[in-house]
Amino acid sequence: MRILIVEDEFTSRKLLTALLSDFGECDTASDGVECVDAFRKAFDEGRPYDLVCMDIMMPNKDGHQALKDIRAMEQEAGVSAADEAKVIMITALNDPKTVVRAYYKGGAAAYLPKPIEVESLYAILRNLALID
Repeated sequence: MRILIVEDEFTSRKLLTALLSDFGECDTASDGVECVDAFRKAFDEGRPYDLVCMDIMMPNKDGHQALKDIRAMEQEAGVSAADEAKVIMITALNDPKTVVRAYYKGGAAAYLPKPIEVESLYAILRNLALID
């Protein structure tokens, strides 16, 4: 599994990398611009990401906009909804408006509030059939 971790906080980025590296090859980005660039590069190389764990509040381009760009890229390439990258939105903002925007308007597969709880993350990965 190819994983892209997008998080502007160094500690959170390192934690997610440590938690997910047993399940696949992890790359990191520190904002939405780097995220979209990395996603496009992997896509163009024919090695797209299976999972993107992305913070919502980031500098330069927030997670909502980065997700919108990712979904547009996939749609333009004719990727079916079933084959889209699974995107888990991660944020300290645990309010209904943010959740609705991530899920229903953005096409996120899941939502994980901070602080990140290991078992919650692994439960989401199991629910998405990414791990056993």
